Amino acid sequence: MRNTAFLAAGLLTLALAACGSSEPAPVVEQIVIRAPGEPAAAPDAPAEAAGVIDKVAFGEEAFAQCSGCHNADPGGPHQAGPNLHGVFGQPAGSKEGYPYSDALASSDITWDFASLDRFLSNPAAYVEGTSMVAGAVRDAEERAAIAAYLASTSEGS
Repeated sequence: MRNTAFLAAGLLTLALAACGSSEPAPVVEQIVIRAPGEPAAAPDAPAEAAGVIDKVAFGEEAFAQCSGCHNADPGGPHQAGPNLHGVFGQPAGSKEGYPYSDALASSDITWDFASLDRFLSNPAAYVEGTSMVAGAVRDAEERAAIAAYLASTSEGS
């Protein structure tokens, strides 16, 4: 009988403990765009611990998928695709020394967040006849980060 009482008391304690749980705090995601030249926060900084994403740093990492054809180094050479350093805010097809397709050179596009997002999501659909037929970036967050990275190379260039 005594063991049954202890067992009942233990089960009652567990049941009451389960009933008194509070709801966890909601997860908050923040995206921070840093100024060009401003160092990224240290990985152990409180903002990083809270889930803050450095969009420019993320964009630089995401740009790695573009680096087979492009670079964004100041004064870097054109490759299979043009050097994209300083391209943000510039007319499409205007980088000196790169042989753009007629479609892109005559497109009347000025590179900004919206046009880069559209182009990166499906280059051939946005500029029919472009020579960039590969490289679509399906993830919208990656496209936005790549645009933020390219914008950071354009300010003060």
